[in-house]
Amino acid sequence: MSKPDRSATKAHLVGGGIASLAAAVILIRDGDLLGKNITIYEELDRIGGALDGAGDAEHGYIVRGGRMIESKYLCTYDLFSSVPTLDGKQTVTQEIMQWNEIIKTGSKSRLVRAGHKIDAPEFGLSEKHILTIEKLMVEPEGLLGNSRITDHFDEAFFQTNFWFMWCTTFAFQPWHSVVELKRYFVRFTHMVDGFNELRGIMRTYYNQYDSFVLPLRKWLDERAVQFQLGTTIKDIAFTDRDGETFADALAFERAGESGSIAVEPQDVVIATLGSMTEASSNGTMDDVPVLNDKRTGGAWALWETIAQGRPELGNPANFADHVDESKWMSFTTTLKNTQLFDLIRDFAGNVPGEGGLITFTDSAWLMSIVLPHQPHFIGQPDDVQVLWGYALSIGKPGDHVGKPMSTCNGREIMTELLGQLGSSDRAEAILAGAICLPCIMPFITSQFLIRQKGDRPQVHPKGYANFAVTGQFCEQPDDVVFTVEYSIRSAMTAAYSLLHLDRKPPAVFKGQLDPRNLYKAFRALHDTNG
Repeated sequence: MSKPDRSATKAHLVGGGIASLAAAVILIRDGDLLGKNITIYEELDRIGGALDGAGDAEHGYIVRGGRMIESKYLCTYDLFSSVPTLDGKQTVTQEIMQWNEIIKTGSKSRLVRAGHKIDAPEFGLSEKHILTIEKLMVEPEGLLGNSRITDHFDEAFFQTNFWFMWCTTFAFQPWHSVVELKRYFVRFTHMVDGFNELRGIMRTYYNQYDSFVLPLRKWLDERAVQFQLGTTIKDIAFTDRDGETFADALAFERAGESGSIAVEPQDVVIATLGSMTEASSNGTMDDVPVLNDKRTGGAWALWETIAQGRPELGNPANFADHVDESKWMSFTTTLKNTQLFDLIRDFAGNVPGEGGLITFTDSAWLMSIVLPHQPHFIGQPDDVQVLWGYALSIGKPGDHVGKPMSTCNGREIMTELLGQLGSSDRAEAILAGAICLPCIMPFITSQFLIRQKGDRPQVHPKGYANFAVTGQFCEQPDDVVFTVEYSIRSAMTAAYSLLHLDRKPPAVFKGQLDPRNLYKAFRALHDTNG
């Protein structure tokens, strides 16, 4: 059977995050589209979305966050098995696998209490807590509805080591959707054993912008994919005919000027709806980042516009109108002397890149930090180190600065961190060689908010001939949001469905069906692995 001629098919990809980049690769690799006929539209001046990384040693490096990866991200590794590293010596997937054979995560200080690190903390769950977890894993999502985590667990649960480790690893808040928590329990059953040491969590060699986004950009550039940066898609016009709905025009704004792009019936439009990092604001050592809302940027506005009168395209207000429940702050610190880096390394007992997240359970902000493998950025000087941290309770006064994190600049955040480390007496010397850049993100956990059926649209909404959606705010049963895997899976699903290809993304790994994983998880939850 001959392949269809797609030499004239154009693809319009809205958003420059990992979902659109992945979709472009799949359209070329599996769908035989010509790269020159694919255009990616991004409102910012750089691509990558949440997988960002920027700056330099002089002015400070910054990453807003880093998504966890693990060995069962089958879509991610499928995609990157086709993308060479920047030096072309191997694929990105091969690089990740090889690197994680060299540096295996095994935390010796996952939690810090009363100034002392805890090596392999016990979970500390009661039998009631364990039974609730087990019940959630088997209860249908429809019965859980739009309930919150707090609707299912007592106050004691939120003081357990298990919760401190789980919520900071994945950024859950007590008021978030219990359906999303259930999905995480199921999806990562195979990782519960060893979770108190972060065993099984994998890392890229550099930050995810340098390790994921730059190789993707190089691959796409080599195939003449078009990037329209600084371009905001304001609206997508749809036409209903012959029982199907077609996207037939994109309204855009670029450099203050408006225009329209025609879409032919044989073309495809794939839009990333919503954004975790939309309206992010950076601070400095002396300046506090500003808390923005959905009016900053165009991601939420586009979704709101196209969903009007089309309930099958979801309910963006559910995710965009609750900033108080979806915001937190991260910070990236560039160090020009080794005092602090050495202090944390020696305290934690892990080489950088091996230990993963360190959480200060007594911190009013619930602050966590990580020492990545160095260099964390391509071109980072040998005498410069970079650490990253974040906090979930940014509205509470700090234990050492007496202010909410949301009102702190980089200097004050570092002062709080040094207090948590019991090293306030070394603050002057350490701060003299530090550049801490805080970042507040109003929507960073909006994908975890309670929701109802239909709030998230299907990847390929029923009845739409040439339009699909991707990213963190579409519905994909069995998989979990806030992951690179979720975005890439949505990109594969969109591309295969729109092009009517007889293939599907790799199935979600279901480790919960393996009795061995269940047995190990059962023992771990009961603290009987020793």
